[in-house]
Amino acid sequence: MTNDLVIGMAGSGGDGIVAAGESLITAAALGGYHAIMTKSFGSQIRGGESSCRLRIATRPIYSTGGTLDVAVALNWEDFLKFGAELPVGGHTVVIYESKTGVQPDRLPLPGVRPAASLPVPIGDMAKSMTGTDRAKNTVVLGLLAGWFGITREGILAGIRKRLEKKGAEVVEANQRAFDAGVEYAEQHPLASARTMALPAEGKQVKLLVDGNEMCAAAAIFAGCEFFGGYPITPSSEIMHYLSREIWKYGGSMLQAEDEIAGIGAVVGASFAGKKALTATSGPGLSLKTEILGLATIAELPLVCVDVQRGGPSTGIPTKSEQSDLFAAVFSAHGDAPRPVLAPMSVADTFPVTVEAFNIAEYYQTPVIILSDQDIAQRKETVDPIDTKRFRVIERRRPNETELVEYDRFRLTESGISPISHPGMKNGNYLASGIEHNEHGAPTASGEMHSRMNEKRLRKLAPLKRRRDLFLVQGDPDAPVALIAWGSVAGVAMEALELAHEQGLKVKLLVPKLLYPVAEAVYQDFLASVKRGLVVEQSHQGQLYRTLRMFVDLPGGMESLAKSGSNPILASEIVDRLRAMALGMQRKRAYEPQPDLG
Repeated sequence: MTNDLVIGMAGSGGDGIVAAGESLITAAALGGYHAIMTKSFGSQIRGGESSCRLRIATRPIYSTGGTLDVAVALNWEDFLKFGAELPVGGHTVVIYESKTGVQPDRLPLPGVRPAASLPVPIGDMAKSMTGTDRAKNTVVLGLLAGWFGITREGILAGIRKRLEKKGAEVVEANQRAFDAGVEYAEQHPLASARTMALPAEGKQVKLLVDGNEMCAAAAIFAGCEFFGGYPITPSSEIMHYLSREIWKYGGSMLQAEDEIAGIGAVVGASFAGKKALTATSGPGLSLKTEILGLATIAELPLVCVDVQRGGPSTGIPTKSEQSDLFAAVFSAHGDAPRPVLAPMSVADTFPVTVEAFNIAEYYQTPVIILSDQDIAQRKETVDPIDTKRFRVIERRRPNETELVEYDRFRLTESGISPISHPGMKNGNYLASGIEHNEHGAPTASGEMHSRMNEKRLRKLAPLKRRRDLFLVQGDPDAPVALIAWGSVAGVAMEALELAHEQGLKVKLLVPKLLYPVAEAVYQDFLASVKRGLVVEQSHQGQLYRTLRMFVDLPGGMESLAKSGSNPILASEIVDRLRAMALGMQRKRAYEPQPDLG
């Protein structure tokens, strides 16, 4: 029996690899398992290679795991293109299409001898059962069900759900293909059984959702009434979801002609008194920068979701990266502070999105959510969301007294001034990108410019005291520390568990508020720390460098950073932590010198 199974599959476009993964994770959700599925594609517009990676477990999981337990290669050329994304090790069972002609002892995996190499006539089986080899993915599902005990009825339910629109004949043919895969597995048993254990009794059926869908649903819950944006991988699903759903709640959406027009419409909607959202990826964030500055100086609330991908420029559109932090925090001319938040999982995307709207509305500021391709497009089983635990904040409107000689940008102690909207009696004001006085009239006064800059910065100061926007785990007095954010935080959480199992004293900090930098939170966390790692998926280590600008990091804090499409594994984090712990033990003690007279 196994409690944790990591499956990786790859093939050509049209082989249905991702569809097979979706059927598997649907079965896992129906069966009450914890599961995460990521999908990956080449950067081609059509065709090319595709893969999916699925982890199923009987306990909570936070990442897609490390080396594969099961590898499925419909052709070797495409499988090998994914390199470190689908790592094969000595305990991996490799299932591959026998038509490739590769002998089991000659797999194109230099330096690795898998636990088992199983050539299977997958295409021939699919054709004999359905009349076409397009059902290869369904045969693979049967093989996995037969060899690893993943619930057959659950998989069949997933197949039926995926194919029901194609008619009963197609569903029946694919069921035959699935049964053929199961029968083949039963006739060719593994030398060492690896049956998946059942989840604990009483486990409820889970929701199956990706991060983009979770973000869009949370926006509606938070009261978003307008979306303006432009399609861009890997954020487009947010627009797709809202195009179907936002109308049901009295909202509206605009697919604009470009990224600039999309956020321009959002600023207009916010000026009109509506909660508003836009979504993009790195190239689009670059284009939206000027209008984000307009929202800052006009003190207009909005939320901008940036689903990060490999950069710069077009970069690698289909791979995850965490390299937009500098752009989110610093890409503005003038002094234009804006909060930046980041979810750490699909489930966490809901509360982070709600909080982004609350912060935007309360502080009257643009807020950027830094999601990434891993979180945004991966499927994850989550427990049903208890929306009663969330509060929704509305912007501060002026009362009747404040509307007498209304000063939109009044210099208040908190830095927050009541905000009106068109149609509010006596609430008219000028909202422009030029510096202004308290009433909103343009000014070239250096003194007023300084006071307004100070106002816009001062109002965000309370955010830095929000300790609820940070996750802290581990021994508070540990001398070794981990700091990680976004999708890499899940890997760090599992690394923390492994480190504790090995007797290492380590603690972890996951910031969901990336900016403004909460200096006191970091200093308290680092008080006991001698060595540690800031783990992130950006070549420069952007969070590490940002923290060094604001926080007095211990001399032993190092950066563990990789470019996108190069997975960071929990095991390599633990290896670095162990070396740090041993290094502290080996530090030479003071040795008194002999008195030579």
